[in-house]
Amino acid sequence: MNLTKSALALSLLSALAFQANAEVNVYGKANVSVQSSDDGAGSFTEIKSNASRFGFKGSEKLDSGLEVIYKLEFQVDVSDADSKNGDDNISARNQYVGLKGSFGEVVIGRNDTAFKQSQGKLDLFNDLEGDIKVLFKGENRLGNSVSYKSASFNNFRVLGSFIAEDSAEGENGYSAALTYGDSAFKSSNIYVAMAVDSEVKGYDAVRLSVQGKIDALKLGAMYQTQEKVNGSGEADGYLVNAAYKLGSATLKAQYQVIDPDNGDEVDGISVGVDYKLAKNAKIYGFYSTFDADNQVEKDYLGVGMEYKF
Repeated sequence: MNLTKSALALSLLSALAFQANAEVNVYGKANVSVQSSDDGAGSFTEIKSNASRFGFKGSEKLDSGLEVIYKLEFQVDVSDADSKNGDDNISARNQYVGLKGSFGEVVIGRNDTAFKQSQGKLDLFNDLEGDIKVLFKGENRLGNSVSYKSASFNNFRVLGSFIAEDSAEGENGYSAALTYGDSAFKSSNIYVAMAVDSEVKGYDAVRLSVQGKIDALKLGAMYQTQEKVNGSGEADGYLVNAAYKLGSATLKAQYQVIDPDNGDEVDGISVGVDYKLAKNAKIYGFYSTFDADNQVEKDYLGVGMEYKF
């Protein structure tokens, strides 16, 4: 799909959406950074579009007391996509349709797995070079999925994902999580989650996440064990982080390590600062480094801006 076709399709979608009777919300986020990157072969300067996105989401109430819900979200690369060379700056993110009621919600389509959703807002460097997906498996957004999210019961919630095999040679995948609390800290000051992946994108994994808030301080930790479905590539890892709000600024630091049974232990350290310009806008700076005994060190230093609408 080239850029012209993408723009045309989205224009038609937008026009149709605003003519519909259902509730329609248009939203998005632009997150762009200028950074010095060193992947081991020398440093260079680049501009990164850090999962910038836009989308349409909404719902419509039915006579039965249920609601139809949907989301059509797209990632847009605002930095270096080149349509002349066949690159497309628009790609798919979560896109689904489903039903919502007193039981919770069930959606069908492309969605983050229960395992991925279980981290909540724990990752302080999400979408940047220090994202936890650099070392940990399980940060999957998969199509051919049926996803379930229960209603909250005494602050507990159940998440589940079924990923269809989609071929005679494939295996169905399963992802499940149990969460407690509020990851946004609006109704509670603690969030805890236990999650499991089975046959998901070639891996089995178990993850325990916890994050808490004490006044201006947020503390978080994660433990994960993972292995390939054939029993090889087993590894254990953990993460600890902290964020402290100081006026309009938030100071943050994160340490992550993965230790394979056969291979180098890899450490990742990230530090940064966010400065809020308005409710939906901020500027930020960060430094991330990854190091292992028998691998080249990787370093990233950047500044950027994020705006949500």
